[in-house]
Amino acid sequence: MMEQPCYKCGETVEQGIPFCRHCSAPQIRVVVAEPVAIASPAADETSYAATVRSEAPAIPGSAISWRWTLAVRPCALAALIAAVAMILKLMIPVIAVIGAGFLAVAFFRRRSPDVAMRAGLGGPLGALSGLFCFGMTAILGAMQVAVLHQGGEIRKFMLDAVEQTAQRLPDPQYQPGLDFMRSPAGLVFMIACLLVVLMLAFLVLGTLGGVVAGAVLGRRNRT
Repeated sequence: MMEQPCYKCGETVEQGIPFCRHCSAPQIRVVVAEPVAIASPAADETSYAATVRSEAPAIPGSAISWRWTLAVRPCALAALIAAVAMILKLMIPVIAVIGAGFLAVAFFRRRSPDVAMRAGLGGPLGALSGLFCFGMTAILGAMQVAVLHQGGEIRKFMLDAVEQTAQRLPDPQYQPGLDFMRSPAGLVFMIACLLVVLMLAFLVLGTLGGVVAGAVLGRRNRT
């Protein structure tokens, strides 16, 4: 007969004996299996969704949208290059501003290569560079006038333009307006109008350069 120790007192008990002779502990035990948890369909869907979210690659924020803060530096750099080229008369203004828009997109693409480039994105970048270019050109131009004492030359140029207009408009009804243009306040008004027109022109030309650059560089991305 095989023997086994009692689970309670440790005394040897022959196999088949229902009770221990020493402590009367029963030697036949029934092992109850642990209940198996049945997962509900809702729990399965929740766990599956969590798994998919954890395994899905993160989408970079630049692939969804780009921020203006990323565009300020490349646009300002492109505008500075164009403004210096115009002040030093190395390039005519039209080509320089269009080039600023193109350079702004190229610099932005180099700074943020994960952003998909297209013409619709190049346009705002070019417009921002055109605005920067106008501001920088105005500041550098004012500094140049102050240093070189060219204020008198600019005033003479504008008065000559008024006199030429007066010769083309001899009608007396235009004389009050022409007299106002000859006054100091009229000269300031003409300068302000000229600056507004130049700003709009810079915006349009910069946008044009940005659209062209966005289309060209976007095509390179697809190829």
